[in-house]
This record gives sequence, structure tokens and C-alpha cells, in this order.
Amino acid sequence: FFFCRFHQTSSHTYVSRVAWVDSQPYPYPQSRPSLMAHRLQTRALRIAGVAPIKYNVSLQNYSRMRGRTFNKKTVRLHSDSIKSVQSVESLSERKSALFKFEEDNLKASLKSLFTQAVQAAYPENFKEVSLNECANSGLGDYQFNDAMHLFSVVREVGGCDVKSPREVAQNIINMLPVNPFFENPSIAGPGFINVKISDSYISSKILQNFNICEPRERRVNTAENVNYPRVIVDFSSPNIAKEMHVGHLRSTIIGDSICRMLEYKNIETLRLNHVGDWGTQFGMLIEYLNDEHDDFVDTIGDLQSCYKLAKKRFDEDTEFKIRSQAAVVKLQAGDPKMLEIWENVCQTSRNEFETIYEALNVRISERGESFYNLMISGILEELEQKNIAVKSEGALCIFSSFEGTPLICRKSDGGYNYASTDLAAINHRIKYEKADWVIYVTDSGQKKHFAGIFDATERAGWLERCEKSDVRLSHVGFGLVMGEDGKRFRTRSGEVIRLKELLSEAESRCYDELKNRGTSGLSEIEMKQTARKLGIGAIKYADLQNNLSTNYVFSFDRMLDLKGNTAIYLQYAHVRVSAVLDKTQIDVQNVTPQEFRFKAKEERALALHILKFAESLDSSLQDLMPSRICDYLYTLSSLFNDFYGSCKVIGDDNEESRIILCHATASVMRRCFFILGIDPVYKL
Repeated sequence: FFFCRFHQTSSHTYVSRVAWVDSQPYPYPQSRPSLMAHRLQTRALRIAGVAPIKYNVSLQNYSRMRGRTFNKKTVRLHSDSIKSVQSVESLSERKSALFKFEEDNLKASLKSLFTQAVQAAYPENFKEVSLNECANSGLGDYQFNDAMHLFSVVREVGGCDVKSPREVAQNIINMLPVNPFFENPSIAGPGFINVKISDSYISSKILQNFNICEPRERRVNTAENVNYPRVIVDFSSPNIAKEMHVGHLRSTIIGDSICRMLEYKNIETLRLNHVGDWGTQFGMLIEYLNDEHDDFVDTIGDLQSCYKLAKKRFDEDTEFKIRSQAAVVKLQAGDPKMLEIWENVCQTSRNEFETIYEALNVRISERGESFYNLMISGILEELEQKNIAVKSEGALCIFSSFEGTPLICRKSDGGYNYASTDLAAINHRIKYEKADWVIYVTDSGQKKHFAGIFDATERAGWLERCEKSDVRLSHVGFGLVMGEDGKRFRTRSGEVIRLKELLSEAESRCYDELKNRGTSGLSEIEMKQTARKLGIGAIKYADLQNNLSTNYVFSFDRMLDLKGNTAIYLQYAHVRVSAVLDKTQIDVQNVTPQEFRFKAKEERALALHILKFAESLDSSLQDLMPSRICDYLYTLSSLFNDFYGSCKVIGDDNEESRIILCHATASVMRRCFFILGIDPVYKL
């Protein structure tokens, strides 16, 4: 049954309550009643003479009303042995279910308007709409391209007398509600709907930027954000007794940026460092230290040398190999002496790691493989009972729902490996840490491994929860760091490049460059601090701006170039806008809306792009791609330089408005720098 209650006021009719009551079970998927209810709702509104989109107070209210009216349930589909989960909501809604879009996400707001219009004009042929930026800025700022597809669908289904895609486009325009974003959409070509954002809207939103706090002031308030998700990001993950090298660079930088995006949106985020601090290799290292170094070394370099020599002796000396294996048994049994040596090794490594993280300005909590060691046997026993883990040739294996190499959880000799540790870790993160979303940031070579871990986790039922949506798992894979010769980035002797040396060289090169070019008013201490910011920022940006899944070429010359898409170019743009703000005497905090206006096209282009920060942030987080923030920041810097070159600021009769624009530019630049983990430079 379908109930609809209408209320009439002097100006319009609106709906106060819409409800669908399902009186009997349906043999088809549960999304069907929702669809039927939606169609009946639309028809009922038309009978009352009200456009279905007119009852909305706001876009946000519309979304909440839809959520209360129709219970969008998850439909589980089984195909052979593969279980996939699909929802009746759109793909973008599913991907953003764990976080809210920014309130000032312009593209999302426009897309919601067009969604409502299409639902009203063609309710029975509705699909998720798409909205893109106009390729030709002369036609508009955003473009809706679905009219042609809708026309073909309507013609096939019948029941609607339309003669062309342009007529479909016009029907959609007729259903667009009055809104603050644009006024008169236009139709171009066969049916493209172009909209131009109004100057008044741009002006009002630019002024609102002054009331937004700096990124460092954002904090998670657990009392206010009770329903916010809890996200765990697993990244960096170096090995104990080995120096961090360039191979750890990408996971550390990418993982930190993902955490910063989450934290910027006030999402509680737990940063975990799954260090390799357990395993059979520690037996041979402990025995070697016992023989050669009185159980103690105090530098990571000595530890790594000892590890190589221990491995060599382990392979060549049978007696040493037997003693090493016995040492592993003692360590796992909790022998006090073995534990003391092991803890010393871990602390020595930890001290070195902290030096690297401090240089990169990365916060992370260590939770190594040893933390989960005692949990493994119980986890594997549970998986055996559920017939997920089975014995094969003496080993305990998990065969995935898809084709691929099985996960070996317990070797034939009874030893555990990293697959068993990863299963224990993911169980602990879901069951005890209460994570809503777990993100792993590793190289793409581990994609199949984590696909197997995720598959086993789902089949074990660990993802399902009664009162909340299922836990989401994501693997962010990245490519290799390559040298300019097209091979893996290594030293001339073929050794892996140590990360500490790489960061030091970047800082040194920037310092030399500043010395050679000359700086105005920078002391020696300030020059060194600036060189450090430029060098570390250049390395981070060169990594983050690339497509994560592809390899990228590491080149100091390219990343330190003043021209092109580099961190140095962005820093100089920030220095320029900061210098303008330092020179002005205008107090932007006391500017009123009537005092803000545009005179040049460069001003409008820059202002409009500033408003796109929210959609760039949401898009980056949806797909876990920090490169989109890089693209946004580079375009912002380029547009500011165009504005700076074409428009006089200080001393112009429109100085006040242009100072406001500079202030907004600097504010958004700093937010982007914060998300990318780059310290902005204010003076060069």
C-alpha cells in the first residue's frame, strides 16, 4: 500500500509524509518494492499538481528524506563460488557510504539537482546521472551529457512522446528547481545541457572561506562524531634489522596522505605500522649476535651487516643452522635471554625508523607481526572449523573463490608465515579495534595476496555486522620507483638506495640551489630550514602526483625544476601569494559581501577553481588517489599565476576584492599542502 499526505499553503503544496507498506513477501529481489514505491510517489505528486522535486527544503534534506522513506537494502548475489555484494544505490553512493561529502561540494550539489530533475521527468527510466566540467569554458562551467542516452532508452521503452535528445534535455531543464548555483541552463549540440555558475554564488562562497579554520585546527571530537567511521590504515611496514630504503618511500608517503585526507574530514583514523619483527630469521640473527657482538649492536647499519653475515653462515654452517633453529624455538617460548636480545634489535631499528618518520613528518603507531603471534593458532582453528582452511600436502592452505595461488597459512613443518599473521591482524582490527574500513598500502605485487586475505575474511563472516554496514576492505597498490635508466632505482654498485641518504641528498641539492640563486633576507638557519622543506616536499610531490598503479622515474633534476608540475613550482606560487598578502594594508576579515566583485576573466577562473577544492577532496578519498589533490593544486597555482600576471593587485581600484581572492587562494593552497604532507614555504 502507498500512503501520501499533502499539505497546502498559500504559496505551494508540499509532502509531509510518504510511506510504502509491504503487505506480503515478494519472490524477487528486495529492491523492487522500493522502485515501485518511487514510481507511485512520483505519480501521486503529479496528481496533486506538484513537481516531485518541489517539496525539498534543501538538497541535504532531500537525501535524508529518501533515506527515511525507502529502506535501500543490500542485495547479495552469488555467482558460482564467488560472492559479490551489490547495492541498489549508485556506485558513488556506495563508495562514499563511510564518509559524508563536504557540504560545499559544488559538483555533488549540481549532480543532485540533475538527479532530481531526471527522476521527475523520466522516473521509470532513471539511472545514475553523470556531470562533467565543460571542455569549452565559453559554453559553461559544467555539462550534463545524459540526454542522448535517455532519449534512446525512452524511445525503446515507449510511452513517452519525445522527438529528439534536445527535447529530453529541455524536459530535464524544466524540472530543475530554483537554486543558488546557476540561473539559465543552455542546450548545445544534440542535447548537452551547460550551466554557468553565477558570479553571486562564487562571491558568497569565496567570502565564506574566511570562516573556515586552518587544517591544523581540525580535530576528531568523539562526542560529536559518534556515528563517524573508524578507519585503520596499514602502511610503511619496514623490516626490523634492515634499513629503510627507497622501496619503503611510496607506502609511507601515500599512506600518510590517505590518513591526512581522512583526518581532514574529521574521520577517526588509526595509523598502523605492521613491521616485520617476528620469524625464523631472528633465530640466526640472535645466535650471530651472541657469537660475535656480545648480544648487542647500537646502529641499524651494524645490524644490517650482521644480518647479511648471519644469513651467509646459516646457509654454509650446519651447526650454526641447528643452533639458530633452536634459538627460534626459545624465542617463541619466551626465553628471557632470547627476548632481551630481540628487544634490543627491535629498539635499535625503531630508533632509526623514527628518525626517518620525523624527517618526513609522518605519525604512525608500531604494531608488528609479533603482536599477533599468540592469536594465530586460534584464528587458523576457526578457519579450519568453517572449512575455509584445509590441509594440502601437509600444509594448511586457503583456496580462494577465484583462480590463483592458495594462501599457505601453516607450512608442512608447522611454522607460520605472513599470510597467517595477516589473517590474525585483519581479524583483530575488525573484531577488537572495531574498524569500519581497513586500508592496506603496499606495492602492486601484493595485490593477489590481499585479494586472497580479503576473500577468506568475507567467507569467514568477519565482515558482517548486525547493527552497522559491512566492513570495507581496500588495497592501495602502487608501482615501483625506477631510475632514469628504466631499471629499479639503485646505487651504481647495484645496492638498494637507503631512504635516509635519499632525503639528505634532496635537502643538500635544494640548499646548494638556494645558495647559487641568492635569497633575500634569509639567514643561514632559515635557508637550511627552507632547503629541508623544499627537498622533502619535492620528493613527496613527485611520488604523489603519479598514478599509483604505475611505476615512476625518480629524477632529482625533474622534481627540483622551477617549471612544470613540481613541488618547487607550487612553493614559488605560494611564496608569491603570501608576499602579496604581506604587502597589503587591507583587513580581509572585515570585508562585507557588497565589497567583493570580479572585473577580469582570470579572477573568475581562479575563484571558481577555489570552490572545486571540496569535490577534489571527496573524489580523492572515494578512490584513494592523492594524485587528484596534486592535479587540483597545480591547476590552482597555474590559475593564480595567470591572475597575478594579468591583474594588478596592490594599488588597483579593485584591490580589496583581489586581496580577498589572494587570501582564499593561499588558504586553499595550505589545505592541499597539509593533505599532501608538505610544509609550505612563505619566503624565498
